[in-house]
Amino acid sequence: PFVDLMVTMCDPSIPLTTEEWEEWGNPNEEKYYEYMRSYSPIDNVREGVVYPKTLIVSGLNDPRVAYWEPTKWAQVLRAKVANGDDVLLKMDLAAGHFSAADRYRYLRELAFDYAWLLEQLGKAEATAPATS
Repeated sequence: PFVDLMVTMCDPSIPLTTEEWEEWGNPNEEKYYEYMRSYSPIDNVREGVVYPKTLIVSGLNDPRVAYWEPTKWAQVLRAKVANGDDVLLKMDLAAGHFSAADRYRYLRELAFDYAWLLEQLGKAEATAPATS
C-alpha cells in the first residue's frame, strides 16, 4: 500500500491511516510491527544488489501519495542499490494522482513512459518497415 509503510502507517495524523489499521494492523502495536516491516518496500531494499532500471513517476499535487513518498523511494534506491544511477524520478509539478487531467498532456506523459520502457528494452530505435 505504501512505499515507506512503517513511517506512513505509524502516523495517525496522515489521512486514511487509522482506517487502514483495521485491514493491515497497527504497526504501533508490537504484534504487527515486525510482520509489517517484513514487507515494507523501503525497509527491504538490499544494499549492493543490482535492481531493475526504475522509472518512478509522481505528481506534486497528489492527495493520495504525497510527493515525498516517491522522492524518498528514489533516494533510498539510489543510495543502496549497486546501480543507483539507473533510478529515475519524474515529478510532474502540475499533476495529481491520475497524472495530467488534460487529454493531450496525458498522452504526452504516456508517450514518455513508453519511450523510457522501449529504451530499457533496447527497442527505442525507429526502424522503417521492409519494402518489397
